[in-house]
Amino acid sequence: MLGRVANGIFWMYRYLERAENTARLLAAGHRMTMTRGPDVASQEWKSVLTTLGLRSAYELVHSDYTGAQVSDFVLRSRHNPESVLSMVERARTNARSCRSALTGEVWEAVNEGWMSLRDLLAKPVRDANLNQCIGAIRRESTLARGATHGSMLRNETYGFARLGTFLERADNTSRILDVKYYLLLPSLSYVGTALDSGQWDNVLRSLSAERAYRWLNAGRMDARSIAEFLILDPRFPRSLVFCYGMMRQNLTELAQLHGEENEAHQRMREADMRLADRSVEDIFDQGLHQFLLDFIASNQAIAGAIAQDYRFTN
Repeated sequence: MLGRVANGIFWMYRYLERAENTARLLAAGHRMTMTRGPDVASQEWKSVLTTLGLRSAYELVHSDYTGAQVSDFVLRSRHNPESVLSMVERARTNARSCRSALTGEVWEAVNEGWMSLRDLLAKPVRDANLNQCIGAIRRESTLARGATHGSMLRNETYGFARLGTFLERADNTSRILDVKYYLLLPSLSYVGTALDSGQWDNVLRSLSAERAYRWLNAGRMDARSIAEFLILDPRFPRSLVFCYGMMRQNLTELAQLHGEENEAHQRMREADMRLADRSVEDIFDQGLHQFLLDFIASNQAIAGAIAQDYRFTN
């Protein structure tokens, strides 16, 4: 496979995953603001932008934090090059550049999804149609993922698709968890209060983890048990351990196809083993924030090694 095709597949699925994750986070923020006063609602919208890394760009064009303004900025604003609409368009551009490596079902899902969202987001997003927009984004991402699972050969293309998906998903989980723990809680005096519990509930909702967590941890809502679930539980498909297990599996399959391992395989093996050997006590002894910063840096290094090893720039 040519490096540019591998690059196109890898980033196509990263953008699809990122668009869906952004929609999930926006939905969780909106849900949180519906049950809080205006002051807390403003802080919640600010936290959504902080998590997405868009706060500075937002403040260049807006001076306050309202639901309609934040939602419109995140989903479609021309002032935001990382809007959901822009990400879906980039996914479609990458899919078009490597159509010969995709099945017709996958191309149709991505292309029709982009056209549907382009029409839906042609007008400003308001509170009244926010849920409709978020539902459509999640639906189109699910259709593309389902078409991939149901029609693609388990070959190089599938391997790079899955690598892009789970690398992006791991990055999203780690950033959401880090922002909550390090930035969102106003003060240590809030630990254990209704605000603290509500924020942790919001973290779980933004990762579609609330029901699964509650099944396994009835009545518990504390930092350690939630961090353990989102980092170390191999049963949850958005946990860091699960994502890295899938990435390691797909890199192993690529190595078998190419007949060799490269730097990415070594980095992946080391990172996966470091994660598997950790307990939640070890993580909190190191400091959750520092652990997550290290994880994000390692994740980026793995992405860089994959691009180098498989000649994405060629």
